[in-house]
Amino acid sequence: MQSYLSCKTWCGYCKSVKKLFSELNVSYKVIELDEESDGGEIQSTLKEWTGQSIVPNVFIGGKHIGGSDAIMEKHRAGKLVPLLTEAGAITNASAQL
Repeated sequence: MQSYLSCKTWCGYCKSVKKLFSELNVSYKVIELDEESDGGEIQSTLKEWTGQSIVPNVFIGGKHIGGSDAIMEKHRAGKLVPLLTEAGAITNASAQL
């Protein structure tokens, strides 16, 4: 698994990124912080590492990418699919939405 999202189940921005990743056939893991007993601690640690306190917090290929805005901007610029493909998170070349 080369893509990770830290999310909250009720977050519309998280839902948008998950929907996009599903449409692109991305292999990813989601950590729903509001369903984890230590979700608050995970979110605090992520803030220390990334400087980002909001969700979603997206990592691709071990690199912090940012949140929903960063993902959508990369997608509009045509940079998301190549990044995901390079990371091995997309194996289907037809994911060129």
